[in-house]
Amino acid sequence: MSVPFSHFAELDIVVGTILSAEIVPDADRLLQLQVEVGEEMPRQVISGIREFFPEPSELVGRQCLFVINLEPRTIRGMASHGMILAAYHGDDFALLHPSKMIPAGTPVR
Repeated sequence: MSVPFSHFAELDIVVGTILSAEIVPDADRLLQLQVEVGEEMPRQVISGIREFFPEPSELVGRQCLFVINLEPRTIRGMASHGMILAAYHGDDFALLHPSKMIPAGTPVR
């Protein structure tokens, strides 16, 4: 399926720095991330990546790509204000990240 470039251009994809990562209680797949995205306050992102990070603390300090202009979603009673970008194929999983440290909030173009 093809979409017009204007649809892609509407996405606000930025570099975010993960400040904290915690297991969501009573949820097998979810992590609660606090992410610096260049705004005054960190954003909360709820993500179904727990199976790939048995020790969520290993995510702290990592920079990844986030879509930050999606409508907020409530997941397990918590508001999620973005989406972390990842790729997976079968058992292979990878978070998308910049090749070097860059200021949080830097747009992806």
